[in-house]
Amino acid sequence: MGISVNGIDIDDTAIERELRHHQDADNPLKRALHELVLRTVLLQQAAALGILGNDDERIDTLLTLQVQVPKVTDAACQTWYRNNAARYTNGELVEARHILFQVMPGAPLELLRATGEAVLEELKLHPERFAELAGEYSNCSSGKVGGSLGQLSRGQSVPEFEELAFRLAEGELAGRLLETRFGLHIVQVLRKIDGKLLPFETVRSEIAAFLERQSSQRAIHQYLHILVGQATIAGVELEGADSPLVQ
Repeated sequence: MGISVNGIDIDDTAIERELRHHQDADNPLKRALHELVLRTVLLQQAAALGILGNDDERIDTLLTLQVQVPKVTDAACQTWYRNNAARYTNGELVEARHILFQVMPGAPLELLRATGEAVLEELKLHPERFAELAGEYSNCSSGKVGGSLGQLSRGQSVPEFEELAFRLAEGELAGRLLETRFGLHIVQVLRKIDGKLLPFETVRSEIAAFLERQSSQRAIHQYLHILVGQATIAGVELEGADSPLVQ
């Protein structure tokens, strides 16, 4: 494919071998090429510094020597805890219902959206019709029970649905359609049960580990950008230095 890093070719055999590991990616070939180039850049830098071992050991040693990861402070952990209290709250529940307008093959999305918005406007005027309209329009089996999803805890629904449901007030109907991979939703929260916030000391080590991973990934990302910027890469264009290699 004519791909090289600092004059060293990456052959088709290496690409085919790497491709097997990325079949779940949106673009497996692009991901495989990206990974190979980054790995090659790191191994070339390791060789320049005289680092020995197998490939994985050389990369680990290189990153340990070259990447400075800032220490996570107690103040940073406290700030994260305050700003993300919902993550550390146990027992929080919402009782929700929805009307799902599922995106079907061949169905125009704009027509589906127009229908959903018309139903939502009707519910703003006549909220008592929710169960009736759920039975008529919802493509979810919950439509048979008025759109009821029962009680939901965090982690039981897709992130965008969860974020909206736990943000709405008790009895509140969302003022816009929510779009998820399942389609378009009208969402209403009927009841909320407050959870209990875990003490900071209980989750401090968990928060510190999370922030340290984030800090490490940012530092490695910056280091990769520097190496890629200094390298002569032919045959492929990198859009960034993100890679499963360093996560």
